[in-house]
Amino acid sequence: MSFPKRLLDGYASFRSGRYAEESERYARLGTGVQKPSVMIIACCDSRAAPETIFDAGPGEIFVMRNVANLVPPYAPDGKHHSTSAAIEFAVLSLGVKHIVVMGHGRCGGIRAVVEGGDPLSAGDFIGKWMSDVRDVASAVRHDHSHDDDKDLQTAVEHASVEHSLANLRTFPWVRMKENKGELTVHGAWFDIALGELHIHDESGKTWALVNGKAV
Repeated sequence: MSFPKRLLDGYASFRSGRYAEESERYARLGTGVQKPSVMIIACCDSRAAPETIFDAGPGEIFVMRNVANLVPPYAPDGKHHSTSAAIEFAVLSLGVKHIVVMGHGRCGGIRAVVEGGDPLSAGDFIGKWMSDVRDVASAVRHDHSHDDDKDLQTAVEHASVEHSLANLRTFPWVRMKENKGELTVHGAWFDIALGELHIHDESGKTWALVNGKAV
């Protein structure tokens, strides 16, 4: 069989471990409908899986992953928009109460922009997808101080999340539900090496480290 052995081994472990322990839960989920209260928009990076970071079980989080965890602006132009479609489904069909845009440290897509690799010239799709980040990086580079505690890439990663939060609010039904108190949007950033989560305080325009202790 040519199917990856690592996946077959992982599936065997899942069947004998987590599935065996939670078979009743899976049975309920499989015969009902999903009703997660949280949507997370995260990066495709294999090191930053939201379900792992937040220790989530099946059915708890609706996850959309794309390159560099970007949210494009609202653009109902009849073209293919997978991230926008996922947001629409989460808000209007699932009725999620929270949307989290989560970036992470040492993002490859962000690094290519920061280091001048210019992904705009690479491939058929990635360049267009990352074009907004180039503008974000230019603004951060202009304002970035060498005395800043954050290095330039981290600053761009944070700013990109903030830019995606602004784009998220261009979706009329996101803005409407947020104004009515039915939906809250959040920014987060995960440090892979340290296992630390930082969350964005929009009122103070700052980033704060989460203590990581159960509340």
